[in-house]
Amino acid sequence: MNSIHCVKKKIESIIALSDIPEDPIHSSNTCKWVVKLDPSADESLQIAALGHDIERAVKDRKILQNDYKDYAQFKEAHAMNSAVILKEIMNECGLDEKMVKDICKMVHYHEVGYNKKTNLLQDADTLSFFEVNLPLYYTRNNKEEIKRRCLWGLKRLSLDLRHIVSEFTYKDKEIETLVKLCVNQFS
Repeated sequence: MNSIHCVKKKIESIIALSDIPEDPIHSSNTCKWVVKLDPSADESLQIAALGHDIERAVKDRKILQNDYKDYAQFKEAHAMNSAVILKEIMNECGLDEKMVKDICKMVHYHEVGYNKKTNLLQDADTLSFFEVNLPLYYTRNNKEEIKRRCLWGLKRLSLDLRHIVSEFTYKDKEIETLVKLCVNQFS
């Protein structure tokens, strides 16, 4: 098995164990969005997409939001922890050092953006949240939290991609209405 295949398989097997039911779907869907937004996306970007939230699946190393005074600090710690865990996996699989550094940088900055590749990962992550995470997130949270999270997601999404969110349809029309209201706030 080559090192890239090894990394992808290890990421998939770890994320499959997540307590958050949408994590495995979100991981592969974020990768799907990366390739959809940039068909020439390289293996580094695809691995970063698959593993950007991996720390949520590692129970004894998971970052808890309640341990941070604000959401931005929590997200920074989450991204950094995911990068550290991915680095360990990539080193175990013998991935090239330059590629490891590139992937770690993308994952570390996937919540806030940094450069073209990281911004693309951030957009793919956000679109995947709206497409696959939101319906399950909705079952665990109140409407105010859903609205806050939708507005946060739209704010971090590139302007030219916000229209995509308004095109998503949901089985629960309450979610759809809430998302459209949030999108309209940015129009």
